[in-house]
Amino acid sequence: MQSFYGCDSPLDAWKKVARPGEVVGLKVNCLSGRGASTNPVLVEAIAERLEQAGIPQKDIVIWDRLNSDLESAGYRVASRKDRIRCVGNDTAGYDTELTVFGSAGSLLSNTLAKTCDAVINLPVLKDHGIAGVTLALKNLFGAIHNPNKYHSNAGDPYVADVNMFAAIRQKVRLTICDGITAQYEGGPSYMPQWSWPYNGLMVAKDPVALDYTGWQIIERKRAEKGMKPLRELRREPLYIATAADAQHRLGTDDPRRIELVEV
Repeated sequence: MQSFYGCDSPLDAWKKVARPGEVVGLKVNCLSGRGASTNPVLVEAIAERLEQAGIPQKDIVIWDRLNSDLESAGYRVASRKDRIRCVGNDTAGYDTELTVFGSAGSLLSNTLAKTCDAVINLPVLKDHGIAGVTLALKNLFGAIHNPNKYHSNAGDPYVADVNMFAAIRQKVRLTICDGITAQYEGGPSYMPQWSWPYNGLMVAKDPVALDYTGWQIIERKRAEKGMKPLRELRREPLYIATAADAQHRLGTDDPRRIELVEV
């Protein structure tokens, strides 16, 4: 974080993410239970840094689609407002007003729409059996009531369209992709035979650049293991390019314009 923001200390970097008085949501990915979900240890470290940066526990919310998913991944559901909350959308509910962009129309999670002022997106570096990969952009399917409707054509253009919803565009300030244990086949469920210890994190403000970079990491691992590229399996994540096009402009998928810094 210190390197990413060019600050003199990690704490100075975290102060650039959110300000005291704002409610910060940590959007985890817990569909796969333990093994291929956002690591609770990582989330605990982020929450601790936010506290040090002046965000009190009562203004930190860990959230995902279902309480049962959170619990299966090792989180403890908690709703007391005087400490860190951890809630699924099945508890928090959904907004009653439909949000629409392009081919997508959805009810947004109340946690996103009404509770949070800022969101840190915390996906996992992994394969997806329908959409190719599930990283920064697709993790926001956990913010809507009807993601099951948006998986045809490998998620294109639906993933990009959902990320155009105003609340997502305005509130998601940073993505930290958990690549401690990554998965190159069989996702989104946890498949240990196709997982490997990447032992890294990916940090970006541009979710498209992060998704493109993560996709290439997965493709290289697939090639190393003798597996076909996603294009040949008809699940190339074309929604990444759609998210970068003139109608969306959510970021860049041009490797010549992506500044990749390894630390």
